[in-house]
Amino acid sequence: MTFALAFDCGLAVLILAMAIWTIAARTTFPAVVGFVAYGLLLTLVWMRLAAPDVALTEAAIGGGLTGVLLLGATSRLRATEPPAVSERPSVPFRLAVAGLCTLLSAAIAAVVLLLPDPAPTLAPEAAAKLSLTGVGNAVTAVLLAYRALDTLLESAVLLLALVGVWSLAPDRFWGGAPRSLALRHRDGSLSLLGQVLPPIGIVLGVYIVWVGADAPGGKFQGATIIGAMWVLTMMAGLQTPPEISQAWVRVILVAGAAFFLAVGIAGFWLAGAFLAYPTGFAKSLIVAIEVALTLSVAATLGLLVAGPPARPVRT
Repeated sequence: MTFALAFDCGLAVLILAMAIWTIAARTTFPAVVGFVAYGLLLTLVWMRLAAPDVALTEAAIGGGLTGVLLLGATSRLRATEPPAVSERPSVPFRLAVAGLCTLLSAAIAAVVLLLPDPAPTLAPEAAAKLSLTGVGNAVTAVLLAYRALDTLLESAVLLLALVGVWSLAPDRFWGGAPRSLALRHRDGSLSLLGQVLPPIGIVLGVYIVWVGADAPGGKFQGATIIGAMWVLTMMAGLQTPPEISQAWVRVILVAGAAFFLAVGIAGFWLAGAFLAYPTGFAKSLIVAIEVALTLSVAATLGLLVAGPPARPVRT
């Protein structure tokens, strides 16, 4: 057995064990910790599958941002957790759930194992047209050219998710600011990290966005890092969440999707189709869209972590 095969087998066992731990945990905090570890292990899996773009996304969003959101939800549910833990589902219900999970796992395994050899792929067609987009990263070409409509809708869904979180606020707080993320007990180490890490993280996030046109990276990965730096400064008490009624906040939130949509509509006149790019300007427009979406996604993710407004508008 080679070292690579042994590593892959060990990684598979760890992922299964972490998945079982996450499901079997009786309280929310251990389950969330298991979920974060599960996401980080999946990052290694995607790297082993030679998919660095997906690995970056999994590490930043799957294991990072989602873990932070779940930890916030855990703190809100702490008061209701003991009664929920004391309730145990009936044996028939647990058997039914186990049976459904087994059937689902068997169906997924059958789909993977019964694929034709070689498996169907559009990779040759995507690579053949890559030069027309001007970018060197096939993932970026898929997201911003071949299936640009999906990416546009994803940015809109992310914005709608934020509006959904804001809608949880009482009417008297609408337009105000989310509750401060700063810890009640000031931590000197966290304050130091809040001053040292953001400059490094912002530079790294900008770099990942910039190289995303020709190398692994892109807007979602870079925006997640930048948004995390903003959250870190709020947790350290160096900044407070802004009021959602402020014009600059709403402009930044919608700027990415609005610019993307404007470029798409302009495609009718410039290239003869919606979300089509004129010859010779495809890469410039793709990079511009990536930059605009980075700012909007970073702001959206930061405000998602901050939660619904909990303070009234200042007068």
